Amino acid sequence: MLLTSPSFNHNEKIPPKFTCDGPGINPELHIQNIPDGTVSMVLIMDDPDAVGGKVFTHWLAWNINPKTELIKQESAPPWSIEGQNDAGKIGYTGPCPPAGNPREQRAEQSSYDGKPHRYFFKLYALDCELVLDQSATKSSLKNAMTGHILEQAELIGLYKR
Repeated sequence: MLLTSPSFNHNEKIPPKFTCDGPGINPELHIQNIPDGTVSMVLIMDDPDAVGGKVFTHWLAWNINPKTELIKQESAPPWSIEGQNDAGKIGYTGPCPPAGNPREQRAEQSSYDGKPHRYFFKLYALDCELVLDQSATKSSLKNAMTGHILEQAELIGLYKR
């Protein structure tokens, strides 16, 4: 299985258009080589480099149709359910790492080290559909996926303000 984007290459910079420094829309994603037996797919985007050592979830979507080959820019994955991200919103929230000199950051942002944050777009092929509503957390989503993952793919984008 392969997850790519025409907007940025794996381990390269995410354009500001897809971040809080632009309109904050989701990038276009291309999906290829979905394994036989896939009933639905899950997309999770998160930032393991978030302030305070907590992984920040930017996007949750599940029950994506296995025939999906394209998630268009500024749109939800077709036939999916989007969940609440760590910004408290349903759908996509773009990268927005702390900016500036670490000495100028608030105390809770003291972990800023000036390096780009890594944003992981993770796609999972499942052998079932998930029975979850929009209130599901990443933890409950991952629990529901346990034992049902056929294959996974990952695209990493970088962003620094």
